[in-house]
Amino acid sequence: MEEAAWFWGVATCVKLLLVPTYHSTDFEVHRHWLALTSSLPLARWYSDASSPWTLDYPPLFAYFELLLSLPASLFDPTIVDLVAGQNYAPPSAILFQRLSVAATDLVLLLGAHRLARRLPPFRRRLAFALLLWSPALLIVDHIHFQYNGFLLGILLLSLSFLAEGRDLAGGIAFAVLICSKHLFLVGAPVYFVYLLRHYCRGGLGKALGRFLAMGSAVGAVFAAAFGPFLYHGQMLQVLHRLFPFGRGLCHAYWAPNFWVFYIVLDKILAFVLAKLGFAIQAPKASFTGGLVGDSSPFAVLPQVTPAITFLLVILAMSPCLIKAFLKPQPKYIIRWVAYAYTCSFMFGWHVHEKASLHFTIPLAVVAMESLDDAQHYFLLSIVTYVNFHPFVKYKFIHD
Repeated sequence: MEEAAWFWGVATCVKLLLVPTYHSTDFEVHRHWLALTSSLPLARWYSDASSPWTLDYPPLFAYFELLLSLPASLFDPTIVDLVAGQNYAPPSAILFQRLSVAATDLVLLLGAHRLARRLPPFRRRLAFALLLWSPALLIVDHIHFQYNGFLLGILLLSLSFLAEGRDLAGGIAFAVLICSKHLFLVGAPVYFVYLLRHYCRGGLGKALGRFLAMGSAVGAVFAAAFGPFLYHGQMLQVLHRLFPFGRGLCHAYWAPNFWVFYIVLDKILAFVLAKLGFAIQAPKASFTGGLVGDSSPFAVLPQVTPAITFLLVILAMSPCLIKAFLKPQPKYIIRWVAYAYTCSFMFGWHVHEKASLHFTIPLAVVAMESLDDAQHYFLLSIVTYVNFHPFVKYKFIHD
C-alpha cells in the first residue's frame, strides 16, 4: 500500500498545482448539485429545474453530493445556496471543489492497490503509474472538472474482488457503481453471465441459494439507493432524468466511434446525390446535443434510434458473453468487462469522450500480463489521450 500511496501523493501534488487552472461548465453542474441536495427535500431533487444543469446521476451520487455539501457549507456557505450560488466560482469555491476531487481519488488509490498488489514489483509500480498518473484522468477530472477517478476506483475494487474469486463482494461493489453512475450499466451483461456461471454453481440447491444471496445483496443496494424516491413517487422522474433519449446520437464533443463515420457518410451521400439531381434534402450541420433536444435526421441512410444502438452494443459484446458463459475464469474478467465498455463506446447512444476511460483504465492492469497486451494498451491509450486534447481546447474556447 505504501508504494501506491507514494504514486497517489505525487499525483496529488500535481493536482494541487492545477487548482487555479481553467474549468468547464461541469464545475457549475457539481456546485449546483451540492446546493440542490442540501437545500431541497429529497422528493424534489429530480424534479427541480431552477438550473439548466439538472440532476441526472443516480441516487448514490446524489447522496455523495449531499455529503460533500456538509463541509462545503462550512468552507463557504454560498457554495450551497441554491439562489445566490448560481455560477458562483470565487477562489474559495474552486479550492473546495478541486480538493474534493483530489480527496475522493483515494478510492482510485484503493482500487489500484487491490487490483495490482499481486503483480511482480516492477510491473506493480508500472501499473500504479498508469492508473494513478493517467493523463486522461488528470485532464477530465482536475482541469475540466468531474469525479471519474472516484467512480473508476469503485470499478477497480469490483474487478479486484472478482479476480480474487470474491464474487459476492464484486457484485455488491458493481451495484454501488451503477447506482452512482448509470453509464457503467453497460458492463452488467458481462457481470450477470459471469456471476451466474461462476458464483451460482454447484448442485441445484447450492446454486439457487447463491443466486438468491447475490440477488438479495444487489437488490439491497438498489433499494437503499432508489427506495426513498419510490416512496415519494419520484421513480418515473428519476428514470426520465437518467435516460434522456431526446439528446443527440452523438455528444456535443464527439467521441471517435462508429457513428461519426456513419454521419459523415450520410452527409457525403446527400451531397453527391443532390449534385446528381436527386431530390435530397441536405441534413443539418449538427447531430449532437449536450442538453436534451432533437437531433438532426439523416438524409440518405436509415435513421438511428436508441434501441438500434442498444442492439448493436449487445451484438458486439456477444463473443465476450459467450466466453464468459462457457469458461467463466476470474483471470479474464477484467478483459471481458473492458471489452464490453469498448463495445458501448463504439456503438452506444450519445457517447462521451470520457467513456474511453471505462476501458483504458482497467486495461492498464491487463497490459502488465504480456508484451502483446502492452502494445495494444499503448496504442489504445495514446489514441484516447490525443482524443482528450481537442476536447479540452474546444471547451476552453467555447465555455
